[in-house]
Amino acid sequence: MMRMLPGDTAFRVAAARYGFDMVSAAAAEAVRAELGLALPWTDALLRWWHHLLQFDLGLSSVTGAPVIDEIVHQLGHTLRLAVAALAVSCAIAVPLGFAAGLQAGGALDRGTLVASVLLRAMPPFVLGIVLVTVLAIEWNLMPAGGHHVHGALLMPALTLGLGLAATSMRVARNAMASVAEAPYFAFARVKGLTDGQALLRHGVRNAAIPLVAYLGVQLVYLVEGVVVIETLFAWPGIGHALVHAIFGRDVPMIQGTALVMGLMFVALNTLVDLACAWIDPRVRLARGRR
Repeated sequence: MMRMLPGDTAFRVAAARYGFDMVSAAAAEAVRAELGLALPWTDALLRWWHHLLQFDLGLSSVTGAPVIDEIVHQLGHTLRLAVAALAVSCAIAVPLGFAAGLQAGGALDRGTLVASVLLRAMPPFVLGIVLVTVLAIEWNLMPAGGHHVHGALLMPALTLGLGLAATSMRVARNAMASVAEAPYFAFARVKGLTDGQALLRHGVRNAAIPLVAYLGVQLVYLVEGVVVIETLFAWPGIGHALVHAIFGRDVPMIQGTALVMGLMFVALNTLVDLACAWIDPRVRLARGRR
């Protein structure tokens, strides 16, 4: 697919290495010979598979560094951002969503619905610009971007977390509303449990099942790389790196990043399924009857 893109791949790689102002026909030809770009695409693919079977993702066409080292470095930044954004989302969505679900149709429920709709309707980059304008420029509470500055993680994590919380809040609300109307929850109160005891013993765990599944989907989405937010805040994550690799025609980097992201997608979804099975005893009981 990269070879089907318009333009000369060798020229793009040379431009990514030396800058567009320093590229010449001789530099492009040197890159073409070095990387074997004149070979048929089938030969290049077979060569990549041969290296992959030896657990070697190759070298970056632009930097010359091992692809695995580049990915590990960028993935570390992405994981930091993903965990921080998920923590912000949970801190906002879980208590507000559960409280709204217990008071379905009340003022809090209607208020969280309005907030959720407004946040979901706002594109992430618009929300990021608003937060930068208010929190960084007007109030000077936190840095506007970068990753070397102290507290630089706060702004992108808050931007992502607010956007994710908009949907998570409704998932938590609907889950808790379903639990509050369930017969077992009413029976727990008939047995003499207080509302708080019934909630802690029977409500939270059952309401957490769909919420954990959805939070797992959010984590996969975050780890796969949120390109717009990473670009807006100059955060060196894996999504941002993949975009730069595509512009620079860094094929080994693109292949390695896509492979690692695919493996992480499978691994994270498996962990989410295991977590849901651990939370929900009905899954274990169903397996025991087989």
